[in-house]
Amino acid sequence: MADEPRSQPFDSPLQLFNSIVSQGERVRSLKDKKAPKDEIDSAVKLLLSLKMSYKALVGEDYSPECPPGSLAPRGKSGPEDGEDFVDPWTVRTSSAKGIDYDKLIVQFGSSKIDKELINRIERATNQRPHRFLRRGIFFSHRDMNQVLDAYENKKPFYLYTGRGPSSEAMHVGHLIPFIFTKWLQDVFDVPLVVQMSDDEKYLWKDLTLEQAYGYTLENAKDIIACGFDINKTFIFSDLEYMGMSPGFYKNVVKIQKHVTFNQVKGIFGFTDSDCIGKISFPAVQAAPSFSNSFPQIFGDRADIQCLIPCAIDQDPYFRMTRDVAPRIGYPKPALLHSTFFPALQGAQTKMSASDPNSSIFLTDTAKQIKTKVNKHAFSGGRDTVEEHRQFGGNCDVDVSFMYLTFFLEDDDRLEQIRKDYTSGAMLTGELKKALIDVLQPLIAEHQARRKEVTDEMVKEFMTPRQLSFHFQ
Repeated sequence: MADEPRSQPFDSPLQLFNSIVSQGERVRSLKDKKAPKDEIDSAVKLLLSLKMSYKALVGEDYSPECPPGSLAPRGKSGPEDGEDFVDPWTVRTSSAKGIDYDKLIVQFGSSKIDKELINRIERATNQRPHRFLRRGIFFSHRDMNQVLDAYENKKPFYLYTGRGPSSEAMHVGHLIPFIFTKWLQDVFDVPLVVQMSDDEKYLWKDLTLEQAYGYTLENAKDIIACGFDINKTFIFSDLEYMGMSPGFYKNVVKIQKHVTFNQVKGIFGFTDSDCIGKISFPAVQAAPSFSNSFPQIFGDRADIQCLIPCAIDQDPYFRMTRDVAPRIGYPKPALLHSTFFPALQGAQTKMSASDPNSSIFLTDTAKQIKTKVNKHAFSGGRDTVEEHRQFGGNCDVDVSFMYLTFFLEDDDRLEQIRKDYTSGAMLTGELKKALIDVLQPLIAEHQARRKEVTDEMVKEFMTPRQLSFHFQ
C-alpha cells in the first residue's frame, strides 16, 4: 500500500520515529473504520516491527513524547555508558551476570540483608528462612529491624505489595514477590493488602480503562492461586477502590500536597511532556503504606507500620513515601527488596509480555516450557562438549542455573548442580533438563490452583472488609 512506511533501513532515528507515528495513526484509523481483521493485524505487525527496529537503532524503547535527540535522562543524572541503571521503568546493565546489587545498595542508600538479620527473622518466626532469604534473592531492606522490634513486642504491622496489570498472562518472574509475601503472611500471621495499579497501566500504556481493569481481574486469579489466606488478604483495584474509600483518597491528597513537581521530576525523570496523571500517580502508590487508607480493615488507626516486599526498581516510590510520612504524621513504611528475575535470553535483556520467548509464562504448557528452556535459555556452557568437560560452565551467567536458584527448594541439590556444572561434570543439556523438571510441575500446579479460583472468589478477595488478625 502506498501509505505504508518503508521496510528497508532508515536514514535516521528521527525518520524511523516519524514512520512509527504515521503507522500508529494508520492502525487507529483502520480500527475506527472497522477494517477487515487481517488488514488491521498486518498494520499492527508492521507497527511492532518498526518499534523493534527503533529500539535496536536508538537503544531506547519508542516513546511518543520523546523523539530521538530529546531523549531525557532518567533521574538526576542519567546512566553513564557501561553503568548499571535502575528505575521503575528501566533496568539496564552491561554485565552478563546482571546488576551489581552491592553497588545498588550504596546508590539507593538501603541496607544489606546480612546473616545477622536472617538469623533474627528465623528466631522471631521460629521458621527456617525462605530460600529467597537464604540465597540473597531478597537482598536489601529499609527498617526491617524496626518491624522485628515491633513484632517481638507484640505490636502490629501489615504487609503491602502490588502488581501493575499490563497483560492478561503473568510470567514466573511476576510470582517472586507474591511467593515471598505469602511466606511472610504465613510466618508472621499478619494482614496483607495487594494494590492492582490498573490506573498506572492506563496512564503509561496504550490501554483502555476497561482493558486495564480486565487485566486486574485476570491477574488477581494468579495472585490468589499463590495460596493467600482470604481472611487476611485484601486485593484492590485503584480504579475501583479510590472512589469508595475516603480514607485512601485523603491520604493521596495529603501526599500530593507534600511532594513538589521538582521532586517527582528528580525522582522519576518525568518531563514537561508527561501527562499530569503520571506526575500525580506516585502518591497513589504511596497511599497503601498508611494503615488508615483502609478504614474497613484498621479503622481510624494511622499508627500501624507497613512492610513492603517488592523488587528494588520500585524503591524510588517508597523513598518518596518515607520522606513524606513524618511530615503528615505517619510511620515510615519498611521495605524488603528483591533482585531482578532474568529474561531467558540473559540477565542483560529484559523480559517482555509482548515477547513470549523472553520468559516462562504461567499459561505455558509442559511442552512450551521444555522448548523455551532448551531453545532460548542463555547458557554459561562452552562451545564444545570437549571444552566444557575440560573447563566447565559458568553458573554466574547461565540462566537455567539462575532460575533454579529461584525455584529449586533443596539447597544441597542446588549446590551439587553448581559444582557439577562448574567442573564440567554436568553438561548444559543436563542443566536445562534439571530446570525443566522443576518448572513443569511448578507451573502445572499453579494452573490447577488457578482453575479453582472463581469470579466469586475474586470478588470476595476484592471486597473491602474487616480482616482477621490479632492486633492489640
